[in-house]
Amino acid sequence: MKRIMFIALAIGLTVLSTAFLSDKGLSDLRALYSKPISEWPKPTIDSGANWSEFKSLPKLDSSYFSLMEKPDVKLGKFLFFDPILSGSNQISCSSCHNPQTSWADHSTVPVGHDHLVGTRNTPSLLNVYARKTMFWDGRAHSLEEQALSPIEAHNEMAMDLTKLVPKLKAIPAYKQLFMEAFGEEDFSMPEIMKALASFQRTLTSRRSRFDEFLDGKHNALTDDEIAGLHLFRTKARCMNCHNGQFMTDEDFHNIGLTYYKRKYEDLGRYIVTKDPKDVGKFRTPSLRDVMNTDPWMHNGLFDNMIGVLNMYNSGMQMNNPKTEAQLADPMHPRIDPLMKKLDLTKEEIQQLAAFLQSVTATKYRMNRPEKLPR
Repeated sequence: MKRIMFIALAIGLTVLSTAFLSDKGLSDLRALYSKPISEWPKPTIDSGANWSEFKSLPKLDSSYFSLMEKPDVKLGKFLFFDPILSGSNQISCSSCHNPQTSWADHSTVPVGHDHLVGTRNTPSLLNVYARKTMFWDGRAHSLEEQALSPIEAHNEMAMDLTKLVPKLKAIPAYKQLFMEAFGEEDFSMPEIMKALASFQRTLTSRRSRFDEFLDGKHNALTDDEIAGLHLFRTKARCMNCHNGQFMTDEDFHNIGLTYYKRKYEDLGRYIVTKDPKDVGKFRTPSLRDVMNTDPWMHNGLFDNMIGVLNMYNSGMQMNNPKTEAQLADPMHPRIDPLMKKLDLTKEEIQQLAAFLQSVTATKYRMNRPEKLPR
């Protein structure tokens, strides 16, 4: 009996000691990350990976409201919300990029003209002004270039571009808006694209609790969120791809979701470059407001963040070529070497998810125009 009591006491002391060490570890992490960011622990970065340190978003100033009154921005906003840009007069840019859902659509893939579905998840337009390339495969290099694709795509807005300009010119109110924005009524597609791009460049994230933390308000994050921050930078190796002010390296990676020769096959960046090394690569999305922009991944197949983190935890190496035929196939996707098994515990995965909540700001629900030009 004494031996049993001794063992029970020993187990109890071990549990208490573990709890104490855990609490102490969290306290130590808070002290460590309450220092200037230049003194934070260096992140775990693989050789050859390009990264930059975190940076907070600027505070919204009064110039934002005058920016929204600029003629080209006002015109662009009308065009963005106007279904007249579609062949059916029923679909607008905002049908997929909804201000109520953080400028995405909360759908696995978008539904467009004639209820046709797309193949890739709708990315949020938040902070799109800072993107170096557009679309999951990076096929456009400017917002002006990007705007053409969804307008004329048969499964999106299905608009015959030769009819769009006459369609808008038939509306006196639009002729006046183009006159105010560009100094002449005789506009064409480039002016339409410029106006749309001008409006989209105003779509910025609000500051999150993480921004406040970065700027010195060190009680803005909970202990678990700070633990998640530390894991994000170290054991979880997230900063290899998600870094800088917008938490993206603006690069393309194959993380094992290309489904080669299977139902959800998507060759990604290869479709643009025709380089077999780019098979299955997709642009690294920004993690700003990430918890508001589900479902995730280029195909929208994940609607649970724990599931996403479990996927990364596995390393996804099971999808690399294994057989002789696969190894000999230059088109068989090769998983990015940055993907590695992480051995994260359930608690650590929960802490990472908590950190992602801290980088997600309160939604700003822009009002739609009360009346469109007609």
